[in-house]
Amino acid sequence: MAVSPRFNRGIILADQGGHVTISELVRVHACPVRFYYEKNEPVTESDRYAICKQISYHLGNTLEADAIWDEVLTVRPATDPALREFLDVCIASCRKHDWKPAAQTDVTVVSQKQGIAGQIDRMAEDGTFSIVRAAGAMLFGTYVSDRLRIAGIAFCLEEMTGKEVEGGHVEYIPDGISRYHAVQPRDRRQLLTTLHKLRAIHRGEAPVHPLNAPCNRCKYKERCDESGGHRLSELL
Repeated sequence: MAVSPRFNRGIILADQGGHVTISELVRVHACPVRFYYEKNEPVTESDRYAICKQISYHLGNTLEADAIWDEVLTVRPATDPALREFLDVCIASCRKHDWKPAAQTDVTVVSQKQGIAGQIDRMAEDGTFSIVRAAGAMLFGTYVSDRLRIAGIAFCLEEMTGKEVEGGHVEYIPDGISRYHAVQPRDRRQLLTTLHKLRAIHRGEAPVHPLNAPCNRCKYKERCDESGGHRLSELL
């Protein structure tokens, strides 16, 4: 499906069309077998992510806890009231650091060449971008899944703007930390490899467990153990 881009404040925006999403690629990378089992199930964000996301709209400006909590409840009325404490912790952490205010939020980006689409959570006036996470930060660096997200966005932005994208920021809201990741060739290779796996799944090929898959915590463990060498489509 063709995507008709439009310009908005110097940044190209586009509809996702029939593209696979960067979030899907992250799920496939974590475990392609689990993705196969869940690919037709709706993916919903957690209450913790909803809180972090709402806080992110205010970064670079005054963080008023009561006002942000009211916004959270407007967006998700069923949010657990006990998570108000989590919001307060996040805001206290974010107040310890300076943040660039966003010139744009929730910017959809697309790569026609790779057939992928994603979303930038926050983009500053200077063109730098960030993704928002509800997890705590690592002592150093960024998580593999976040590096994959940044690489996917870089692919899209480079195609849409015609300019090289060196990297982006990951904002770990609970810790109030913004960490820059410079995209490496290995990130790009990993993204392309994962994209091939996703396309193979869509063709009906049986995905293979990665060596570091979190099988012990997965509800599909028994089902996977029984699959043997068969195509998953034959077992469902």
